[in-house]
Amino acid sequence: MDPEPGVAGRFSAQRSRRALGRICSSVGLDDRDAEPIKLTVNAVYRLPREAAVVRIASSTAMNHRVEKVVRVARWLAEHEMPAVRLFPGLSAPITVDGHVATVWVDAAPPTGTPAAPGGAGGAAGARDLAAILRRLHALPPPDPPLPVWDPLDDVRRRLSDAEGLGVDDRRFLENLALRVDEALSTVRYALPRTVVHGDAHLGNLIRSATGEVVICDFDATCQGPAEWDLVPVAVGALRFGRPPTPQLELARAYGFDVTAWEGFGVLRSVRELKLVTSVVPILASSPTAAAQFAVRVGSLRSGSDQTVWTPYR
Repeated sequence: MDPEPGVAGRFSAQRSRRALGRICSSVGLDDRDAEPIKLTVNAVYRLPREAAVVRIASSTAMNHRVEKVVRVARWLAEHEMPAVRLFPGLSAPITVDGHVATVWVDAAPPTGTPAAPGGAGGAAGARDLAAILRRLHALPPPDPPLPVWDPLDDVRRRLSDAEGLGVDDRRFLENLALRVDEALSTVRYALPRTVVHGDAHLGNLIRSATGEVVICDFDATCQGPAEWDLVPVAVGALRFGRPPTPQLELARAYGFDVTAWEGFGVLRSVRELKLVTSVVPILASSPTAAAQFAVRVGSLRSGSDQTVWTPYR
């Protein structure tokens, strides 16, 4: 991912790369040849010389979650869950010049790695996700407990930390959050409350060189309704023009079709609001994210549920 010339936002590609260098230097990691994976909600870099991945929070309003992420990662490791692992021998999280980061073992196989023995390979799919979610949802909750599900908390925090967000868009999104919150209070859930991943889409699955599928990204993990973990794949089909097959496979393998449940419409609106506001802290840093944000917020303003979104880059 090439830095965008002339971008002066507080978390531009250039600034996040410099932050990566300082973070790596503080713990003795080699950041030469670092590869940007994603520069949106978090700045994520692969360190090929260390077989590590570094995640840097892109919004100071969300820094508070990183301690919880570390605790979740350790809890999942204790239960031998198929999940990414913290990089051994380092403190976690790492704070340097106001930037908060975590370092992970790189679970993805190097480019060109042969398929795992036994034919295991290819992209991770909905059945893999269902298997992981069923295991996760069956675990006894950790002690002390995780935060209680509050899906609009990050929306409010990001709006308060927005950079480059217009006054009209801010007012519209704040009012929409109030309406969605009111609708959320009326939902009756069919499944038990449990530990939920919180952002369970296929992009958060990684197939390792051994063929094992692991899950990553624990920013939103909390104690909440199991239905919430089934919503992202369904919304992915409806909003991103993806085929319906993964949603059908997830429903079949998990044993519950969230789209047939009466509360789905409300949870869809929650998910979409989160997908729109996730980049408001970096709008001034990323013209490409700002352009897609305009498409998304425009579709919410018009009430169009048919507008196809593209992933933030």
